[in-house]
Amino acid sequence: MDLQQTIAALCEATAPSGFEGAAASLAAELLRPLVDEVSTDVMGSVTGWKRCGKKNAPVVMLDAHLDEVGLIVTGYEGRFLRFGQLGGVDPRMLPALELNILTRDGPRFGVVDVLPPHVLTQEERNKPLPMEKLFIDAGFETEEEARAAVPLGTPVSYRTPCFALGEHQLCAKSLDDRSCVAILFSVLDEIRDDTLDVDLAVHFAVQEEVGGRGALPGTYAIHPSFGLALDVTFGATPDSPGHKTLKMNGGPAIGVGPGCDRAVSDRLQELAAEHDIPFQIEVLPRDTGTDADEMQTSREGMAVGTVSLPLKYMHTPVEVIDLRDALAVRDLVCCWLRGLGRE
Repeated sequence: MDLQQTIAALCEATAPSGFEGAAASLAAELLRPLVDEVSTDVMGSVTGWKRCGKKNAPVVMLDAHLDEVGLIVTGYEGRFLRFGQLGGVDPRMLPALELNILTRDGPRFGVVDVLPPHVLTQEERNKPLPMEKLFIDAGFETEEEARAAVPLGTPVSYRTPCFALGEHQLCAKSLDDRSCVAILFSVLDEIRDDTLDVDLAVHFAVQEEVGGRGALPGTYAIHPSFGLALDVTFGATPDSPGHKTLKMNGGPAIGVGPGCDRAVSDRLQELAAEHDIPFQIEVLPRDTGTDADEMQTSREGMAVGTVSLPLKYMHTPVEVIDLRDALAVRDLVCCWLRGLGRE
């Protein structure tokens, strides 16, 4: 399985939080050749089971989320569309942004309106516009036309293709968290012929960006003993606070903190060192900000760890990862799975 091609295919799917159907359908299709069972729950999360065939085998869960941040149509201003946010969207990067308006008749192109600098005062130039001052222009002539074509509640996604950035990096929308979804497909491909000592449930959750809503019922249904949440974390850039970011091409970020079981974190570090997999420590003093928070507290609780992929420009249309980090995450997860039940 070509990891870069899988990431690109998944990122092309438009799936803002609460509207993940396109990504979920593709994920289910890609899962079927790699697992024994595939199911989709009421919320839309997708689960694939790889059974080991051993009686009373422990259940391990791997999770990555399908949804991406986006926008939603909330009203009309003449022939323009008002909008709100689905997940954490920074209004500073919205002006002049290209969008896909996901109507029931198919995607429609739109842009966020922006005033040229010539008509702005000096004060206005130095001050970002709040989201309520921005509108989507989809080329409508009248408000009636806009209302008929784009009903209230229509979701909107960024419109960015997936492309290589230099030799090793990849740029796209929704790499948070489709890159980790693709990594889990690569993990399943790598262990396709392995005999595990655990029953493995790979869970692709919906609605992570609006509060981990898909992970909670998904974990409850799977009832795992332990597991990992795979998500992205903040990659370092020249203007970023160094103590809050992780190095690109520095390897997986292994979570340490109250949201991560210490034994799981320690074992991941041991395996990385043993197999010469570069890794970094991500200290998470409170919650993890990932589906691990919901996984940890489902039912009677479970032992969960986090393995994160450094990513630049999170929640923007130009998220960037390093494919070397993605491959290292895959290798670490494979090593962890192969040792479970034998330790």
